[in-house]
Amino acid sequence: MDGADDGERYRTVAEPATARFVVRGSEFLGHVRPVEGVEEAESFVESVREEYADATHNVPAYRVRTGGDLLREYASDDGEPSGSAGKPALNVFVGRELENVAAVVTRYYGGTNLGVGGLVRAYSRAVNEAVDRAGVVERRPHERLSITVGYDDSGTVRGIVESADCEFEADYGAEVSFDVRVPVAEADSLRDRLRSATSGRATLETG
Repeated sequence: MDGADDGERYRTVAEPATARFVVRGSEFLGHVRPVEGVEEAESFVESVREEYADATHNVPAYRVRTGGDLLREYASDDGEPSGSAGKPALNVFVGRELENVAAVVTRYYGGTNLGVGGLVRAYSRAVNEAVDRAGVVERRPHERLSITVGYDDSGTVRGIVESADCEFEADYGAEVSFDVRVPVAEADSLRDRLRSATSGRATLETG
């Protein structure tokens, strides 16, 4: 796959984190977390908006790998002056070369206008401090693989997935479903092994 060789790595935050500070009466909370796709990023943004629904602003930004070397970058000022909030938040990710990461900066207005320059500094600081708290790590690109098989093949499939050292969850219903998180560079090989071991009986879907 393009951009998915064994040596490829990307930088992201190690874990969710929140940084808090006050500037001239306005309280800022910078929330960051690692994500694995646009859907997860947007879900995180929505969850913060719901949790802090009483805030004056909840400014989102995310930078997510969508395949190969393609990145989707998104930011919104959420009612702040144009260019004063979302873009500075996103620029932290760009400047620190972070991917698959999302942020929401929550602001409770304190009664004093900070001006565009003050807002740029505050929103940048909120994301920077949250990233510092979370820590930065290198990851390999992963994808999700859904495997569905009958019970007769489930032990074989489980053994292959475990031998590949992949994270997975198994659901034993009418059939057996495995939700597997596999490095992109190893996904094709894993699919080939599964098809061969089950004589093509396994249903494989990438999602």
